[in-house]
Amino acid sequence: MLNGPVVRPDPSRLPLRGDLAHIGLAGKYFVPHYAVPQPRTVMPGGAPLLGAPQEDAKELCTLMEGDSFELLDITGQWAWGCLSLEGPVGYVHVDRLEPVS
Repeated sequence: MLNGPVVRPDPSRLPLRGDLAHIGLAGKYFVPHYAVPQPRTVMPGGAPLLGAPQEDAKELCTLMEGDSFELLDITGQWAWGCLSLEGPVGYVHVDRLEPVS
């Protein structure tokens, strides 16, 4: 049950933005849109997971080759998503991800 404003959680730990959230958060947080994650695999060589969609953003962690990434949104060359519903959450270059076979 939604009862009004809530304290905004750490954006690097919960897949929640002002406009979009992971479908697993429906009923817990109110946003205009919920996304069903599209599984993607991290390409060989891995990829940095960044806190913002820009080259000089803080690196939150390194995604390892073969990791499954839950893609929630793509804007330009950046994919926003998470490793799991519990995080970490951030941005990765779309060219570092491939569809799961």
